[in-house]
Amino acid sequence: MLELMIVITMIMILASIGAIQYQKTVLRSREAVLHQDLFVMRDAIDKYMGDKGAAPQSLQDLKDSHYIGDIPVDPMTRTQDWVTEACTDTVFSPDQSAGGICDVHSASDQISPFEQTPYSSW
Repeated sequence: MLELMIVITMIMILASIGAIQYQKTVLRSREAVLHQDLFVMRDAIDKYMGDKGAAPQSLQDLKDSHYIGDIPVDPMTRTQDWVTEACTDTVFSPDQSAGGICDVHSASDQISPFEQTPYSSW
């Protein structure tokens, strides 16, 4: 009976270590997806501005113009609630009436445990 209790205790310890590592791996993969989504959206904004001579007014403009297939879901908040940064000083053409968006960030207020920076600053 004592041997069985020792074996069960060892299995529980190993399982808890495995669960912690699994959670870290899931978080790292979500961060990798966030980095990739931000890169793709920023690249699409740059291409849109280069082609149209004006910044897009929203992320929906990027989708409607086929610069991105769909607006991705923020892996940290699990919604499409991206925070866009407006172009305040930049005017790309004389007939441009509004500034549009120049950058996009995550809406999450969490801090990355690996990079020690808020996801909203990426």
